[in-house]
Amino acid sequence: MTTHPAETVHDTLREEPCEDAWWLPAPDGFAACALSGTARTVPEARRFTRLTLEGWQVCAGLADDAVLVVSELVSNALRHSPRDPGPDDEGSAAPAPFCTAWLALTRQESTVLCAVSDAGPGAPVIRPQEALAESGRGLYIVDRLSESWGWTTPDRSGKTVWATMSVRG
Repeated sequence: MTTHPAETVHDTLREEPCEDAWWLPAPDGFAACALSGTARTVPEARRFTRLTLEGWQVCAGLADDAVLVVSELVSNALRHSPRDPGPDDEGSAAPAPFCTAWLALTRQESTVLCAVSDAGPGAPVIRPQEALAESGRGLYIVDRLSESWGWTTPDRSGKTVWATMSVRG
């Protein structure tokens, strides 16, 4: 089921300083990390998710599902976020910011929420499934593994795409 939250905190999160491997792990049910947009971003997001959920003593099955959901959300954020022009692009090259997106995890009672904020202007869309397609299944996977998922209305600073999963066991 896809729903949309009324408010977003991604503007607040984005104002935090971005440092290499910035993590805010917490045993109290909230953790966040900055995402760089490098080749190692998705594996780092997976590791961050797994370690956080293990620290919260969430069952392995849910942790596996959450890691996959986070992989898809982060991959989409990196793929669809606007990029600064590179040195070969027309115009002056601006250095790419370290922090291109944020990943936040929270646990409240029997639910884990995974949220990824990015500067992309578009809303996510589930594509029709094509048997031989090489891509386009990410949001379908998120939809199948989560209890609910959705996004904030994109504005000038971007959007947050989120998914909730029930804690089992």
